[in-house]
Amino acid sequence: MITNKKPRSSDTDSNYMRDDRTDMSEDDDRSPPSDSIANDSCPTRTCTPGSGSGSGSSSIPEYPAPYPDQVLENVLENVLWFLTSRKDRNAASLVCRLWYRVEAMTRSDLFIGNCYAVSPERATSRFTRIRSVTLKGKPRFADFNLMPPNWGAHFAPWVSAMAKAYPWLEKIHLKRMSVTDDDLALLAESFSGFKELVLVCCDGFGTSGLAVVASKCRQLKVLDLIESEVSDDEVDWILCFPDTETCLESLILDCVECPVDFDALERLVTRSPSLKKLRLNRHVSIGQLYRLMVRAPQLTHLGTGSFSQLEDVAQGELELDYVSAFAACKSLVCLSGFREIIPDYLPAIYPVCANLTSLNFSYANISAEQLKPIISNCHKLQTFWVLDSICDEGLQAVATTCKELRELRVFPFEAREDIEGPVSEVGLQAISEGCRKLQSILYFCPRMTNAAVIAMSKNCPDLVAFRLCIVGLHQPDHVTGEPMDEGFGAIVMNCKKLTRLAVSGLLTDRAFAYIGKYGKIVRTLSVAFAGDSDMGLKYVLEGCPKLQKLEIRDSPFGDAALLSGLHHYYNMRFLWMSACKLSHQGCQQIAQALPHLVVEVIKHEDNVDKDEYVDTLYMYRSLAGRRHDVPRFVSIL
Repeated sequence: MITNKKPRSSDTDSNYMRDDRTDMSEDDDRSPPSDSIANDSCPTRTCTPGSGSGSGSSSIPEYPAPYPDQVLENVLENVLWFLTSRKDRNAASLVCRLWYRVEAMTRSDLFIGNCYAVSPERATSRFTRIRSVTLKGKPRFADFNLMPPNWGAHFAPWVSAMAKAYPWLEKIHLKRMSVTDDDLALLAESFSGFKELVLVCCDGFGTSGLAVVASKCRQLKVLDLIESEVSDDEVDWILCFPDTETCLESLILDCVECPVDFDALERLVTRSPSLKKLRLNRHVSIGQLYRLMVRAPQLTHLGTGSFSQLEDVAQGELELDYVSAFAACKSLVCLSGFREIIPDYLPAIYPVCANLTSLNFSYANISAEQLKPIISNCHKLQTFWVLDSICDEGLQAVATTCKELRELRVFPFEAREDIEGPVSEVGLQAISEGCRKLQSILYFCPRMTNAAVIAMSKNCPDLVAFRLCIVGLHQPDHVTGEPMDEGFGAIVMNCKKLTRLAVSGLLTDRAFAYIGKYGKIVRTLSVAFAGDSDMGLKYVLEGCPKLQKLEIRDSPFGDAALLSGLHHYYNMRFLWMSACKLSHQGCQQIAQALPHLVVEVIKHEDNVDKDEYVDTLYMYRSLAGRRHDVPRFVSIL
């Protein structure tokens, strides 16, 4: 099950998890598990084509033939430039030594799924022509308050190495990394042609660092801050952008909690004619939004900010024509924001509904009646995020209209076990019957039935991601009282494309037996408060050959279950187990059996006296071995 990084309620220890509302998905690339540089040991085979000697006439002059390996290398270089998939490039690098070398030489985009899987020096020495880097740090459960602060994932060693190796670097995408203002200053000073910075769920930096990036990266096209924690250094960083016309195409700042200088922002938008994506924070009122829309009618993606009137309106002042402002944005296809919404302003967005392919109401507490006139015109909608305040009735309206829907996320407005939630199996079944092209769903609800989940497995066979989060511990089928085994079993049996699964509710080992038997291409599995015995985890580890990311919390799995995966751990990106029944001895056995696996035991401060079981086990493959920035609460076995 999945949770949001910043829960709406103050209860951070709730027994469910909320999905991070980010644009960079964990499974945004369906390539196989191996990281871009995981297979860094050179193959032993060589590729040397035979030179072949002919017996031609001696009167024909003979010219020296090109060196065969050089010819092949030139051909390979031209061919490999056309390979963009990580999967294809990783496969090509394993053919032989020559392919390994040429693939590295022609790679311009570097993806590293775990910043501790390889050292920065090793990565930069192998790949010498990189222009774009994507780097991920902390495990996903760090979003759920399950990892102590200051665990690691520092960007500093990476930016230092890249500054020396890649002075031409243009793009950096970071997720769950610890980034300091000094890191951002080094980035801005080192890469003269830098164009794109995306920080997703990052922390450690503030407006001072952003000011340096804005002032020194003169060719900046993308600055996206998504679910990151930005400290207020009382620096007006928007003022630091160049006074001349900018190259900006995307500016996302909706996670910035401090106010921005709106006049400076308005001037920046005005002198950014290429701006297509703009997402504002909650300090921007609907009146200010109107002024920005008038100056940037070319926008395709818009985050509205508060969508309420934050400033006082003078008596007798005419109401702004918000409807006309939205109508003028004829290219708008993605709409989000609505941080402190006043529903009376919702009719303003009616003119753009017919063209929307993505709509995010995950911060808007609106009812089914307020949603209906909007959703009834969203026939092209493919992505929809919403709060459960729309109730089953609102989901039925979505099912009636949105026949092209591919992704649905329904978040809880108030997730508590002691209240009856507004969405149920009724809404899920309506979606499955009306949105047959659905590929991904995240659904929070207080109760569910096997019948509704089975219906979804049959009606939506193209599902790639199914995450059902039943709020409350060990909730059974609320009609029959049976475990939810058959529902999840039907999902893995009938959805042949399923790669991501999150399970919840009352589950026995039978559910995990289904997953192990039918989930042959499942790559990411999240488990919370589920299972009967070690057999449940054994079924998964022995039956899911493609499994890459396994996240488990508060489940009864112990040493026997852990040891059953010895054959598979080298093929996985990571395993996380917290509040399970793992002993120090069991974790030590894993470390001894798999010396190239990093086995971290994390101790939480509020659990110092409980030594029977480890608090958290985090295991990941690494070419770099033990990391050098281990905090005191982490033991590497």
